[in-house]
Amino acid sequence: MDILDIARWQFGITTVYHFLFVPLTIGLTALVAVMETLWLRTRKPEWLRLTKFFGKLMLINFAIGVVTGIVQEFQFGMNWSDYSRFVGDVFGAPLAIEALLAFFLESTFLGLWIFGWDKLPRALHAGCMWIVHFGTLASSWFILAANSWMQHPVGHTYNPETGRAELTDFAAVMFNKVQLVTFPHVIFAAYMTAAAFILGVSAWLYLRAGKRERIKIEDRPMYRMGIRLGAWVVLVAGIGVAVSGDFQGKIMTEVQPMKMAAAEALYDTEESCAPFSIFTIGTPDGKEEKFSITVPCLLSFLGTGSFDGEVHGINDLREEYRETYGQDPGAAYYDPSGEYTPIIPVTYWTFRYMIGFGVVAAFFAGLILFLTRKGRVPTSKWFGRMAIATPILMLLGNSAGWIFTEMGRQPWVVFGMMNVGRGVSPGVSTTEAWISIITLTGLYGVLAIIEVGLLLRVIKKGPDDFEEPPNPALRGSDDDEDRPLAFAY
Repeated sequence: MDILDIARWQFGITTVYHFLFVPLTIGLTALVAVMETLWLRTRKPEWLRLTKFFGKLMLINFAIGVVTGIVQEFQFGMNWSDYSRFVGDVFGAPLAIEALLAFFLESTFLGLWIFGWDKLPRALHAGCMWIVHFGTLASSWFILAANSWMQHPVGHTYNPETGRAELTDFAAVMFNKVQLVTFPHVIFAAYMTAAAFILGVSAWLYLRAGKRERIKIEDRPMYRMGIRLGAWVVLVAGIGVAVSGDFQGKIMTEVQPMKMAAAEALYDTEESCAPFSIFTIGTPDGKEEKFSITVPCLLSFLGTGSFDGEVHGINDLREEYRETYGQDPGAAYYDPSGEYTPIIPVTYWTFRYMIGFGVVAAFFAGLILFLTRKGRVPTSKWFGRMAIATPILMLLGNSAGWIFTEMGRQPWVVFGMMNVGRGVSPGVSTTEAWISIITLTGLYGVLAIIEVGLLLRVIKKGPDDFEEPPNPALRGSDDDEDRPLAFAY
């Protein structure tokens, strides 16, 4: 393996690993805020217990996510210095704002939420978690804006003297058409993931109630509340994922037709009624289709909004890109292989895994809602396995979607502007790259053990008994207002 392959594997491993925590954190901040708000509105102790319980799990996930996320920025300078020089003027603004505004907003109000249970008025305390969630949304917006620019570069000019892309329109980058469909798709998927997590954990606790000392059988109604809340959010957010994904497919067909063609393994252009392939086998070089099971006209609708729409095939697009980008071997956009195509089996199957895992998770949530209606909850093993499988399916679907998004853009690191091979650091040796990838992969393996261990320890313990926090609004004038904030965990 050369330095390019190692650098790509390292970035892929660390990014996919980091993205396991991101959607769960985004979604949990919202649902924990919802639970605390429900407690304020209903005064049911179950909602407060669930708030604190899933708040602990959210904090564990948040901490590991922050640690693994720091590596992403450093990798730009470590293994991708030429890429960083090329896009630095464009990427600098959104990433700087994300760190200075969004991350500090999250960390500040998360600290107030953790330490302010007996110090802040109850409504203000719940508001802190809503602000934390707003911070996660803002963070996602700026990061996805930077990534969307890689998919569809806008709001810049290329300076041939410096060999850099220079920012000319910040608003165009922030409101890129790719960004406008990618952001809701990612956020709805985050809500699905967190809701599935709450569903799975609540179902496990329900089934273990009475079998473990700390998990009391009289708490089963509370766990049923968690099951129902999680299942409802999975279904509603799943609709949002489907709708935003439909818009995303049409934008992708417009700005990255090769990615759409690769996602469907469509080798030849279909002028109308392009089929959607459920299963396809092609030649090893990815140039021809040998066998396919298809749904007539569906791809045309997904890509263009019309069942008679034209969808360009891989072979025609390959020739078009060769004519457009294949003239200057010294240019940053030149692909030495002359293929200008991603790895077809990877894009084809990750696209289907992304959709398939999400659909099955939503189906499980709907079935669980049906089975838990009118106060009932099954206690069979298959019910527990189905509930626990739901968050796992969502995590797998998120990973598949992220891999598809990035691999489908290949061979570009910035679409139409820079080939991925031109972005790698020229001064990093193969030995240094191997040391880096082995060290980070090993470290992430240790962090995974810590993360899972901490989550299981808290889950097995179950929610703490109800203890209503003091209400500062009812405190007398003789109370000590200068006492320190209390750590709730």
